Amino acid sequence: MPRPFVAYLRVYEPLSTLDAALADRVRRSLDGGGPLARSAVGERERELWLRSQLATPPRLLPGERSDGGPAPDAPFDVLTISPAEVPTHEGASVGPGPLVCPLDLRPRSAAALVGFLATSTPPLRASALRIEPDAVRARATSVMAELSGGAVHVVSTTWTVPLPWFTLVDPSARRIVLAPRDDPERQLSWRVAMADARRRVARARAVVRKAIGDEGPAKVLTDTGRWLEHFHPHSAVELDYGGLVQLLEDEDLLEDTSAQDVNAIVDALEVGDAEEVALRYETLREFWGELARRERHG
Repeated sequence: MPRPFVAYLRVYEPLSTLDAALADRVRRSLDGGGPLARSAVGERERELWLRSQLATPPRLLPGERSDGGPAPDAPFDVLTISPAEVPTHEGASVGPGPLVCPLDLRPRSAAALVGFLATSTPPLRASALRIEPDAVRARATSVMAELSGGAVHVVSTTWTVPLPWFTLVDPSARRIVLAPRDDPERQLSWRVAMADARRRVARARAVVRKAIGDEGPAKVLTDTGRWLEHFHPHSAVELDYGGLVQLLEDEDLLEDTSAQDVNAIVDALEVGDAEEVALRYETLREFWGELARRERHG
């Protein structure tokens, strides 16, 4: 079975900067079984979600008891990286290590439920949920309120990468592994120091808002910038194609210029070069449009 076609934006914080309760959970996880392999993330999340839905009675969220409380024996998975693996520019600092990223699956699932309630039709909600929407919303909101620091360490999307995310990264810092398409080690990702990510997203937001207004890409950049502010300034940010690399040939991965194109669009908007914006956007539309067609047609 292929990995889920999910891409990720992750924050890794210095373990020493976490509040005591979260730091204790992270240490117990690392001492008990070590960090989760990043190549196993998608399958792990799918396993825990399916396990929650196949339980008797089904759980609303992964990692909880039938009464909605957190299960004391629920897995607590953590990813780790070293500060040495994170490129930095002048004025940016990362660490000390280890840098840790709790997967936060239960609150992430709760946030997804709140989004589903806000965007789905009543018949779809009635078909998908066994609990009244108001009760679901209340439980999900309660779970999200338990988060240390007020934000999850991971946000994810299926079948695509939101183009504004590319403004956070230096295109030249791409990490690529061309393993076979069904090999979990196959990857494409970028890492960036938090200070650099905040600086880059703030500049992109200012340029985009001035050029095309507050909606669309500017709103994504605003929301992303606010999310980054929840974390320690010496953290690291990772943009990871995750399971999307299974959909792309080696040549496509090597020739993918999405990060370059998005950053070039920001530069072109700043100087009013409409021709360059159109040229770069067409390249992005062709690349990501192909993945969108695969999603629609299976």
